[in-house]
Amino acid sequence: MLAMTINANTKIAKILKQNPAALEAIISINPKFEKLRNPLLRKLMAARTSIGMASQIGGFNVEIFYKKLQPLGFEIDRETVQKTNKDKPKLPAFFNSITPDQIVSFDVRPIINGGQDPLNLIIEKVKSIPAGGVLKIINSFEPTPLISLLNKQGFESFVDNIDEETVETYFYKKNRESVEINQGEKNSQGWDELLEKYKDRMVTVDVRNLEMPQPMMTILGELEKLSANEALLVYHKRIPVFLLPELKEREFDYRIKEIAPDQVRLLIFKD
Repeated sequence: MLAMTINANTKIAKILKQNPAALEAIISINPKFEKLRNPLLRKLMAARTSIGMASQIGGFNVEIFYKKLQPLGFEIDRETVQKTNKDKPKLPAFFNSITPDQIVSFDVRPIINGGQDPLNLIIEKVKSIPAGGVLKIINSFEPTPLISLLNKQGFESFVDNIDEETVETYFYKKNRESVEINQGEKNSQGWDELLEKYKDRMVTVDVRNLEMPQPMMTILGELEKLSANEALLVYHKRIPVFLLPELKEREFDYRIKEIAPDQVRLLIFKD
């Protein structure tokens, strides 16, 4: 394997892809990096965080990173200057037209930490937002599926990364049209026939015991590996509302079968 050259702007994800053993080396640098052991958080954080950014979070010099990674075969480029945070997103125009009383804040972290899904509560909050109003979701990660869904419903969004534990996402309702979020198309037409069709070409994944947003991330990850003539059978606790628009965007078809309360089967395939 050819040696990889790294500098202050190299993303952690690229380092881990090159050499998975770098995970333990990075975690050993600072207790703040322990969260990288969580596969989901690692996927979300590593792709966005460079060596320089991680060093700033930990409060140390990038040389600490280099000393840990060089023995693993990485070549060090000390000449490349770290990019500054000049490109941090500017506040969108809607912040100039709203007042604090127009912002509804909803911290979903206690719900998720308690093992519950905040989806239904979020939907109720969304429906209650008037035109010109803002819903602020407070979470520990960027709610990408929710952003995608609400952008299609006429909301403008803005993500503010407060710190490594807090992400505030603002959703501004631009128009007076009512927001209709489909709770899930319970389409089971041809379920048995499709199971028979793909019985020898089926990949199965069980996301029932995963915490938010791991179910959706896991399913999308499996779909990236799925062959064109295969189907993905998902064992889920509920109809994955945020996932369905993503499936259509990626040109996947699907069928949903409700077996019992908290037991849903989802068959995803390309026609």
